[in-house]
Amino acid sequence: MHVVGTLFIMKLLIATRNPHKLEEIREIFDLPGLDIVSALDYPEIPDVVEDGETLEANAVKKAVTLALATGLHALADDTGLEVDALHGAPGVYSARYAGEHADYAANNRKLLAALNETDNRNAQFRCVIALAEPDGRAQYVEGVCRGAIARAPRGENGFGYDPLFVPEGHERTFAELASAEKHRLSHRGRALTEARRAWSERLAPEPEKPNPAP
Repeated sequence: MHVVGTLFIMKLLIATRNPHKLEEIREIFDLPGLDIVSALDYPEIPDVVEDGETLEANAVKKAVTLALATGLHALADDTGLEVDALHGAPGVYSARYAGEHADYAANNRKLLAALNETDNRNAQFRCVIALAEPDGRAQYVEGVCRGAIARAPRGENGFGYDPLFVPEGHERTFAELASAEKHRLSHRGRALTEARRAWSERLAPEPEKPNPAP
């Protein structure tokens, strides 16, 4: 924590080097007195291997690893697209569904191919967000958005599977929605809203107490 004038600022480290994800988190998690930095500001820290079998395990591992490495509070998320017809796949492997170094387009092509012979397009995005304290203690919350997979990509906004995912009760994909509307509906928006509710007091910086008189 540091002081600017009379305003006390607490640093919160977002455990990602994904600029798209970082931008979304900055737009939603804008608590007063919070200085948001990211793993991009700490290039000396290696990427955390996301080898957990669940979204919860990966989110907690990333948050704890960076909190212990920097001495800061660290926030991490792991997000998965869970498709009913694929028994919850790609799930925890969503980012690397088409291979370890696959790009968004390759993941989308593989998903469409896997659903080519079914009319069951139901799916959900699930986002788990973990907050780790500097001593490594961690908690997590989650957000879920139900929807369906479109038959072809649509829209230019967003990233990942956004051009294919149509949120429940809507006709446009996430990639066709304005950012504010997407944040209101999305799994990450819902998880961050829950995180704000659960942790805003913990992340609100407190004025430093004056030293007692000798």
